[in-house]
Amino acid sequence: MLDLKVEHLEVRYGDLIGVSDISLEVRAGTVVALLGSNGAGKTTTLNAIAGLVRPSRGHVEWKGESISGKPAFDIVRKGLALSPEGWRLFVSQTVEQNLRLGATALADRARIDRLFDRVYTLFPRLAERRRQLAGTLSGGERQMLALGRALMSDPQLLMLDEPSLGLAPAVVEALYDTLQQLHEQGLTLLLAEQSIPLALGIADYAYVLQTGRVALEGTAIELEKNEQVQEVYLGLNTRATNTVG
Repeated sequence: MLDLKVEHLEVRYGDLIGVSDISLEVRAGTVVALLGSNGAGKTTTLNAIAGLVRPSRGHVEWKGESISGKPAFDIVRKGLALSPEGWRLFVSQTVEQNLRLGATALADRARIDRLFDRVYTLFPRLAERRRQLAGTLSGGERQMLALGRALMSDPQLLMLDEPSLGLAPAVVEALYDTLQQLHEQGLTLLLAEQSIPLALGIADYAYVLQTGRVALEGTAIELEKNEQVQEVYLGLNTRATNTVG
């Protein structure tokens, strides 16, 4: 079953092009990866789907309904959540307060306790630090908190922007084990990553972005064997254009 469909997405920031022509599909229960170097358009694509930036052209459809141009709070209520790059936490509030903010879109407030239990089971470290200010956490703990906050909206599709960025290898391995666990529980994932091995190790399907466009796509197995992936990833033979990530 097709959950998310993006057709010919274009996002502009004044004269700068965030993405120029992105089309992709995400089927229920799968893990889809967006690959590409910095500036390829991964973050802009996720932000446009999540309603954080407005597309200048194209179409975003969720379960057959157009969500193009809808505000972020409305999109979260429909079952899509984004764990952004850089975490964007409320550093002067506690871990628990940050998590509770992730549940503000829930219509049924009775579900919040169950969602807290789910997050604390996935990330016992957050349970230990629930009264601690978010600004005092380590980088790995902040990434756990950002992911936990997104899960507090009980999404059907979880989008993650560069979850491994700046983390120690052991922390990254634990994080990806958690993502695999969420996938096995039935959660659909759309993952933006610069690390090809990490992304293709968990993904079913992947899109390789280059200067705001889809340069290659295919199953993870196909792309692991495709020599062009490295060429595109390294930015070889790209056309000159102004892009922002």
